[in-house]
Amino acid sequence: MIAHVRGTVAGVAPDGAVIEVGGVGIRVQCTPGTLATLRPGERAQVATSLVVREDSLTLYGFCSDDERNVFELLQTASGVGPRLALAMLAVHAPDALRRAVSTEDLGALTMVPGIGRKGAQRIVLELKDRLGPPGEGADGLPGARASRQAPPWRDQVQSGLVNLGWPVRDADQAIAALEDEGVVDGADAAVDVAMVLRAALRKLSKQ
Repeated sequence: MIAHVRGTVAGVAPDGAVIEVGGVGIRVQCTPGTLATLRPGERAQVATSLVVREDSLTLYGFCSDDERNVFELLQTASGVGPRLALAMLAVHAPDALRRAVSTEDLGALTMVPGIGRKGAQRIVLELKDRLGPPGEGADGLPGARASRQAPPWRDQVQSGLVNLGWPVRDADQAIAALEDEGVVDGADAAVDVAMVLRAALRKLSKQ
């Protein structure tokens, strides 16, 4: 298996990126959160998972080993293929998925396009003992945000923005901008979610 790809980012598209390794451009499909960490012309390393089908070989890229591992675990549930697993990680960080499954939060799971209530129930039933509790993920790759370190308020603000129609990538960028400007302390677990959500909406509305 190809565990990771390291090289220069040759290009970034809405659904993936091309990373040049030894003169060969390797296309990896990624979540919006992972794509937000990649910059054309800069070197990067992404954890990868190769999905083999009769008519295709598709490489999926992730900002951390934990995200890749969760992606692969999600596919052990009935009816969850790589596209749906990637969609789940586009909406929720790994620990948010662990939390949703461990607490049987069907509402959080049905936020993912393509997952209905029955599908969410099946995922909870089949994955509750596999994903483990929040905080069990491995460290992220160098230079990437470790999903397990994200405080609960970040998931709540991101989910709120996504529910209001903003793409996950835009939501993450708005949150990161607020952190860079000192509006919110990313390391602080006690954050006024409503305040951050309003500030993020103001920032996004000016784009």
